[in-house]
Amino acid sequence: MESQNSPVDLTERKRRRTRVARLEADIAYFQARLEMIGEPATANQLTQLKAFKLLLKTVSTKVLKVKREQPEGR
Repeated sequence: MESQNSPVDLTERKRRRTRVARLEADIAYFQARLEMIGEPATANQLTQLKAFKLLLKTVSTKVLKVKREQPEGR
């Protein structure tokens, strides 16, 4: 019986875990920025708010996609 965990599989799993961790760190950053902006008082803050909301949504979608791609049992 062959080993299920070839070096290539282990490397790929490490890359996926690292990718998810980086994306989750990005999400935390965007959430913190949104908290700091709060209720925008200037046009610049409003633009930042919109940009960070869009980035948060996009990165969150990527995290879900990467997590779905992970095999069961990891």
